[in-house]
Amino acid sequence: MPASGVSAAAIAARLSAVGLPVRVEEHARYTSVEAEVPESLSADSWREVLEVVAEADRFGLLATSLNGRTLWAVVRKAVPATGVVGGPSHQR
Repeated sequence: MPASGVSAAAIAARLSAVGLPVRVEEHARYTSVEAEVPESLSADSWREVLEVVAEADRFGLLATSLNGRTLWAVVRKAVPATGVVGGPSHQR
């Protein structure tokens, strides 16, 4: 499993441990983690959730009156190295 998948799986596991239902999806350039956040989440649980998503490359909270609150986090996949192009020896 790529490093991004491992990081996303760790984030998902920790969010599940807090009691949040979690979805993980693989995309071409990133792995995403989403969790539904209940209105009744305690302040201590919020602190834990924020510590967890801070490990992601990006995160946010989508809140609507129709769908409730969805927490999301994105872990970018590493870009494959293609070698140094025009390195120091090519500078003018």
